[in-house]
Amino acid sequence: MRVLVVGAGPSGLCAVKELKEAGFEDIVVLERCDGPGGTWRINRYPGCACDVQAALYSFSWAIKPDWSRPYPPQREILAYFEDIAERHGILLHCRFGVEVTGATWDEGCSRWRVATASGEEFDGDVLISAVGMFREPTPPDIEGVDSFAGSMFHSAQWDERHDLTGEHVGIIGSAASAVQLTPEVAQTARQVHLFQRTANWVLPKPDAAYTEEQLAHFRAHPESAARVRAEIYRHMDAGMTFEDPVVLAEQEAAGLAAIEVVRDPQVRAKLRPQHPFGCKRPLFSNAYYAAFNRPNLELVTEPIERITERGLRTVDDVERRVDTIVLATGFETTRYASVIDLVGRGGRHIADVWEDGAEAYLGITTAGFPNLFMLYGPNTNNGSILTMIEYQVAHIVKQLERMRDEDLAWIDVKPGPMAAYNEELQEKIKKIDVWQADCSGYYRSRTGRIVTQWPFSMTEYGRRTRTIEVEAFETGPVA
Repeated sequence: MRVLVVGAGPSGLCAVKELKEAGFEDIVVLERCDGPGGTWRINRYPGCACDVQAALYSFSWAIKPDWSRPYPPQREILAYFEDIAERHGILLHCRFGVEVTGATWDEGCSRWRVATASGEEFDGDVLISAVGMFREPTPPDIEGVDSFAGSMFHSAQWDERHDLTGEHVGIIGSAASAVQLTPEVAQTARQVHLFQRTANWVLPKPDAAYTEEQLAHFRAHPESAARVRAEIYRHMDAGMTFEDPVVLAEQEAAGLAAIEVVRDPQVRAKLRPQHPFGCKRPLFSNAYYAAFNRPNLELVTEPIERITERGLRTVDDVERRVDTIVLATGFETTRYASVIDLVGRGGRHIADVWEDGAEAYLGITTAGFPNLFMLYGPNTNNGSILTMIEYQVAHIVKQLERMRDEDLAWIDVKPGPMAAYNEELQEKIKKIDVWQADCSGYYRSRTGRIVTQWPFSMTEYGRRTRTIEVEAFETGPVA
């Protein structure tokens, strides 16, 4: 059985490691970047870090006892995944610099034919999509975007050769990447204009760097890291459904208290969120609000009318001239595996099948696409995604072991069970009030259906993926 894995990010690495341990060795990983790490290799902007403590944003089988701080920076997280790729022999299976553009299910021989940007083709019995949610940056829908004469780049395409020191910089966006990079850019730029469409909840985080004494203790007593991890898991597992009004109120109070560090009352008012906590992705920073006390950081809330040759003009006819524009405009998070042109049974394209929004059974399999398994698929986002990925990989390994043990050529989830599963999810989602509030965000497809969030606990997801509901799948024997 040949397994093709698209992506060498955290989910792809986890898949290969677990597949190898289960006895599957014919594995080829196709990765468009020049090395492993996925989003942590791509996102290199100043201040980039994870919003989940590293003690939990790591694999249970690779607990690192000596992170430099609770929320370490991007370089440290990337080094963690690079080490995993090397120690577990995953690099031997990787083909870097290979961008997958499409894949077609060959019903005649029950195999996936994979096309790449270079024209090279691959084929395999099983296809695992490990492209995740954050693959394709969202371009700004602003008039005149092509007319700007200065430098412009997305936060996920950061130009590390470009020095912002002494420049006038415009930052478009006020969500996760903007919250992290704005304080860093403001330290070296002459002037920064942050263009905010929506004020978001930005909470403080316990992130003091560990002392050398603490790190020495962690290394000498690695079991303490496991205890910390378990405690973070319990805390996050209990609050990730955003249903407890007491917890939600406490979080809002913490967010509002954090804004009080801003001295200018008008700026404070503009930074105050107008939607309930949890309606959009909660953000974390100890530096964001304090940065607005700097004289060289301006918060702009008037909508951008157009990008000009020299800068950005807002609807009040004010033009702010800048040398560089940073697009902190996020990603096309609702596309999932459809960022690749996947063609399943009957010649159906996954983008057409998902026209009303991506959906899958357990977020892993979708009807009409045999032997296709997705990691970080539809409605699996919440809590620590690495924990969710471990559950998904364990489920996929069970599916492949079943195929091997029963001599199955293909396996495909039935439309009925998949529809019933997604109906249950959507009914649960409708009962989470903060997700029904009137606020935009990356949770929803263009039809309004929430296709990103998992509405239950991580523990519940682990329970559901632990076994295979055989009756939910149709299969075909090896000829």
